[in-house]
Amino acid sequence: MRKVMGIFIILIFAAVIIVPAMIIEGIRLFQPPVQVQAGQQLVRVYFHQSDDIKIMPLEQYIIGVVAGEMPANFEPEALKAQAVAARTYTLKKIEEARNKPDDHHPSADICTDPAHCQAFAADDVLRQRWGFFNFWRYKSKIQEAVRATQGMVLTYQGKLIDPVYHANSGGRTESAAAVWGRDLPYLQSVSSPWDKEAPHYQATIAFTLEEMDRKLGVNLKAVPAAALAPSGGTAMKVLEKTATGRIKTIKIGNKTFAATELRQLLGLPSTDFTWQVQGDRIIFNTTGYGHGVGMSQYGANGMAREGKNFAEILTYYYRGVKIENR
Repeated sequence: MRKVMGIFIILIFAAVIIVPAMIIEGIRLFQPPVQVQAGQQLVRVYFHQSDDIKIMPLEQYIIGVVAGEMPANFEPEALKAQAVAARTYTLKKIEEARNKPDDHHPSADICTDPAHCQAFAADDVLRQRWGFFNFWRYKSKIQEAVRATQGMVLTYQGKLIDPVYHANSGGRTESAAAVWGRDLPYLQSVSSPWDKEAPHYQATIAFTLEEMDRKLGVNLKAVPAAALAPSGGTAMKVLEKTATGRIKTIKIGNKTFAATELRQLLGLPSTDFTWQVQGDRIIFNTTGYGHGVGMSQYGANGMAREGKNFAEILTYYYRGVKIENR
């Protein structure tokens, strides 16, 4: 009886674990890989965590970028839009590196630091993140998005654009001019109502006055609480807002900060924020996640769920652009 039971358990294990794994692996093996051709574009990638440079085929690199930059459970058309944006960004970085090497990675075209270039997720990271079964399912899905858009890039008047993107804009994207002082015709503000479905649409972050002083180099502990109030306060005061209502410049203590700088110093999700004072703490309430310029990733997914294809998504967030093959 025990022998029969043991055989039964082995069969159940095989049916539940081994056979599905073999099927998934078999499907993956029979899928056509991203095409690697003679003379294919290569990219020199600086892996900032391991401090080494790898030379990779462009399309293989884009698979890792899409996996690192966008949730794999997003709609296929959103993943395709991300692939085109990431490919355009990469080729533009390669062009720039030829003319002037980047001080952050002088011997490479691009790096894996998302704060500087684009995120990249290797297979070992993805296996840990997604688990065994989801790894093959999601990896295949992303490979297909890259394969379906292979070679496609975004151009404006024949030149590669700067296809910046962010997680969610909080309901409306921002123009490049308002954030970085560069007026680019394809990076203008557009409505993005789908962002309200994003998990980080709104957030609350609190700092003690001591933390604020340390991070910003000010002395808020020495001022009355009333001077920190959002209305009528003099120690924290908004000096300028963008056309979309985001904060552009703000005075804190005896210093004036660009909101983009303040966001970096405090680690705020976005520059669309308000604040309130509670005792010795300042509480920031933010809307959106990221700089807000270009394509909203959650907006792209919302458009895809409504039936829009990747080309419609891209030409909505990047005004006046064309999708070309390079």
